[in-house]
Amino acid sequence: MVAAKLLSDCSNPITAIKPSSLLNSLFNHRHPAPNGAAFCHSRNFQQHPRSLSTIRASGLNRRDFIADTAAASFLLGTRQTLLETKDGGNTWISRSISSAEDEDFNYRFNAISFKGKEGWIVGKPAILLHTSDSGDSWERIPLSAELPGDMVYIKATGEKSAEMVTDEGAIYITANRGYNWRAAVQETVSATLNRTVSSGISGASYYTGTFNTVNRSPEGNYVAVSSRGNFYLTWEPGQPYWQPHNRAVARRIQNMGWRADGGLWLLVRGGGLYLSKGTGITEEFEEIPVQSRGFGILDVGYRSQEEAWAAGGSGVLLKTTNSGKSWSRDKAADNIAANLYSVKFINDKQGFVLGNDGVLLKYLG
Repeated sequence: MVAAKLLSDCSNPITAIKPSSLLNSLFNHRHPAPNGAAFCHSRNFQQHPRSLSTIRASGLNRRDFIADTAAASFLLGTRQTLLETKDGGNTWISRSISSAEDEDFNYRFNAISFKGKEGWIVGKPAILLHTSDSGDSWERIPLSAELPGDMVYIKATGEKSAEMVTDEGAIYITANRGYNWRAAVQETVSATLNRTVSSGISGASYYTGTFNTVNRSPEGNYVAVSSRGNFYLTWEPGQPYWQPHNRAVARRIQNMGWRADGGLWLLVRGGGLYLSKGTGITEEFEEIPVQSRGFGILDVGYRSQEEAWAAGGSGVLLKTTNSGKSWSRDKAADNIAANLYSVKFINDKQGFVLGNDGVLLKYLG
């Protein structure tokens, strides 16, 4: 039993209670916290944990863990886990996809994306799912057995249209609901780098690795980090190949992504945060001092062009309100025994942070 506890210095305290044991609701209607921890409305994020037995059986996925439709939002995980909320994240209901349960496989759903009522899910082993009714029903789209790499990202781009990326750098585009796919690049990243050994990219010779992370900008540009973190790659629509870039810092790259103003952010092992000089694709970055307490920073999410949040190991949570020029530490997650992996803002009022062991933080404002 989790003991009830109130924070006496909070004007709007939240009681820590035992998570619901109802099988049809994986999150409690209230706002519980583990180990007796409690948070206030004055904090910007609020925790929504699940029962430990459920978390470990179907851990939530850190890659592209949440997507939004006009009526609902979804969470992804291992073992075909798909959770849906229709009340802004206060309660989450487990959804079953029959077409993903016909075979004796435990699928890890890697990414989800919606455009209006039309949505897509990709996972491992190779599976592609499509919905045209906001996720009420899903159909399975056949895939070629020769698909290079595992599908790690998908983006709904329009009616019946989507872009799909594998961890070997293949990019495919469909305009007919996934029945036909056109290759947007001419070869995998391994083939590109091994063909251009003299490119001057450190660690690129005889490259056989995969992407560690991949992120897409609203304009359709991609940035990806190599599996060892020793260089990064970019791709813009119309380019035949991925373009490799040396890292600008000594430490290995942890993650990269796009700022709200079109520039890049870069995270390195050991807790370093860098922002690119100017916007667009570049190799020039400057380090921004942050109070990471020595723990690695794992992801950054932008609520607006001025406000962004960074999350990392041991509950590290950082905030900027001046477009990244300075960052302050938010102590809302200090007592959470979890690493915070992913930050996602659906809009300026709705955001989430995902950690290990199924820890989920909800943005309060």
